[in-house]
Amino acid sequence: MFKGTYTAIVTPFGTNNEVDHEKLRELVNFQIEEGIDGIVPCGTTGESPTLTMDEHEAVVRTVIEEVGGKVQVIAGTGSNNTAEAVHLTKKAAEFGADGALVIMPYYNKPMPEGQFQHFKKVAEEGGIPVVLYNVPGRTGKSIEPEDVARMYEEIEGVVALKDAVGDMEYTCKVRSLCDIDILSGEDSMNYPIIAVGGKGAISVASNVVPGRVSEMITDANNGNYEKAREQHFRLWGLFKVLFIETNPIPVKTALEIMGKIDGNLRLPLSDMEEKNRQALERVLAGLDLV
Repeated sequence: MFKGTYTAIVTPFGTNNEVDHEKLRELVNFQIEEGIDGIVPCGTTGESPTLTMDEHEAVVRTVIEEVGGKVQVIAGTGSNNTAEAVHLTKKAAEFGADGALVIMPYYNKPMPEGQFQHFKKVAEEGGIPVVLYNVPGRTGKSIEPEDVARMYEEIEGVVALKDAVGDMEYTCKVRSLCDIDILSGEDSMNYPIIAVGGKGAISVASNVVPGRVSEMITDANNGNYEKAREQHFRLWGLFKVLFIETNPIPVKTALEIMGKIDGNLRLPLSDMEEKNRQALERVLAGLDLV
């Protein structure tokens, strides 16, 4: 159902820190023109923790409207409040999203049964397919491979996993237990995850180089591993520098340097340190992006 390259799109903010929907539409069109397979609004890269409920819904609606069915939209609808996650998922379904990206509840750190019941309720009541999002570095707790397999087998509507664990043993264990579609959630792992049976990626780097990331993932999915591997290593420096500080600080800074957005962040995120900005500029220049 979900295969290829999906951009975890940033949320542009104007000078007064309001959502800049005009810039958001421009970014969506840039992605589509570059051949991306889908857009993921309101994920971590979209600064969802600092969006109000109304802003969250408005961003999802704007992206879906601008996409106009040209590519898929997987809306970030996760929360550590199950009722809120259900509400956001229902809204995304109402707006026309193709799926929902639902994070493992953070801070609460539920046990496996609590995780199961959370995702079950969102999948049953939300109305659209659910992509489990496992990023223990953010949530403080992992969805174990056995629990991923149980959810995939027992919850109708759980169709994919965004794997941002950063451990190939985890990926291989999930793949050995079930046939859930796996999407890489960490750009440096895109190529390896596809090589062991993943279907694509929800990418941060594709905000900056959508065409190149998409080409690499398409080649890998088509079995052109040598070509995909060459692109993987051409982009390796970008993959690493975009996480030199907390995401999305570097990627928004990169888009600002490229002249696409103002790069404004909402607290508690702050501007990129100068030495790191210089490192980012050097990588962008090396890729002929500035």
